[in-house]
Amino acid sequence: MNDTVFNRRSFLSSGLLAGCSIAASPLVTPVSFAATRGENRLVVIILRGGMDGLDFLRPPNSEMMTRLRPTLSQAAPSEMMLAEGFTLHPGCAPLYELWQAGELDIVQAVSTPYRHKRSHFDGQDLLEAGTATLGGAGESDGWLNRMLQHMPGGEMVTAYAIGADPMLLSRGAAEVESWSPDVNFVLSSQGARLMQLTMERDPEMARSLAQAFALASDAPGGGVIEVDDSEVMGDFDEMMAAQMTAKGKSAGSAHQRVASFAAAQLREEARVACFSLGGFDTHARQAKTLQRPLERLSDSLLTLKSELGAEVWGKTTVLAMTEFGRTVAENGSKGTDHGTGGSMILAGGALRGGRLLGQWPGLAEEDLFERRDLMPTDDVRRYAGWAIRESFGLSRQALETAVFPGMSLGDSPALLS
Repeated sequence: MNDTVFNRRSFLSSGLLAGCSIAASPLVTPVSFAATRGENRLVVIILRGGMDGLDFLRPPNSEMMTRLRPTLSQAAPSEMMLAEGFTLHPGCAPLYELWQAGELDIVQAVSTPYRHKRSHFDGQDLLEAGTATLGGAGESDGWLNRMLQHMPGGEMVTAYAIGADPMLLSRGAAEVESWSPDVNFVLSSQGARLMQLTMERDPEMARSLAQAFALASDAPGGGVIEVDDSEVMGDFDEMMAAQMTAKGKSAGSAHQRVASFAAAQLREEARVACFSLGGFDTHARQAKTLQRPLERLSDSLLTLKSELGAEVWGKTTVLAMTEFGRTVAENGSKGTDHGTGGSMILAGGALRGGRLLGQWPGLAEEDLFERRDLMPTDDVRRYAGWAIRESFGLSRQALETAVFPGMSLGDSPALLS
């Protein structure tokens, strides 16, 4: 074997790890994070599938709800009273502590400007683009990336996106690095030896690679490393072994690892993170199928709080939003179909929490959107805009013309304490 030592650039641009997505990980490549004046943090979670806001935030039980949702209105009653007779879905029971602590707000009857067609693909693109329509300016980049380009006092313009592929939310002129908790790779003894040669004169990259191996090895069904100890020796192996020991094999499910990894970055220089949670498309047996994704949402929020620590959590705002709500009436499969108005979730120690925000439109047939969906009475972009303004000080003009073009911020909901 030729003992040529590669530098970082040649390592990343070569085919040494062909078929291995670890080369795209910020644990291997040099990474900078979005930095700005102040200490506030922003986390954006996209809830993919169209979360049923009427099941997450349950309106007061009524004859109308019983008639429109005969199965769902009888399933798993909740004792977690929020305000005005609204209750929280039992799958989100851990979040009730956040509500009581003033660290959770829920916006009711809210949506993007998307109407009529109810396509996941179009709905998610509009949500992440932050625009009013598809096909216009801004469709190819995301509102979070555009926000980073206006961060006051920030010399670094690199976003940090967590996921297998860059989300539209963070795509744009500001460079984005990605990380996935489910990296799958197999490294032979020869491959490990080649990698060791690459790392011999670069201790910093060796440490990053060891961390990447450890994280990937926690992934279900992934991170298989086949190494002959007699062939591979030295600091690289010692660091990798130390990382594996430190991480162990019980790092939790993928969504918990994502939240944990985000918290680790936010404790340091990062000020912005985004990731997504799936499973909210509940066309059938919703009483059962919605339970698990809501538990994952609760896990993620509580993992962020726990691992950020009290000081950083107290400076953090989390926005959890979905592409659209679901029909008011349940369908023949005891689920719900794609709708319009839904719920938006705000969490974090920075919030003036414990509030239901937005205007309730009612459930009478004449009050529904197209006589089938919860009528949207507010725009998710407006609440995201105010969270950005209060966290980072962006101007109203930048938010209304660049970050969310064509959106009106309106009056302040006074989100942060």
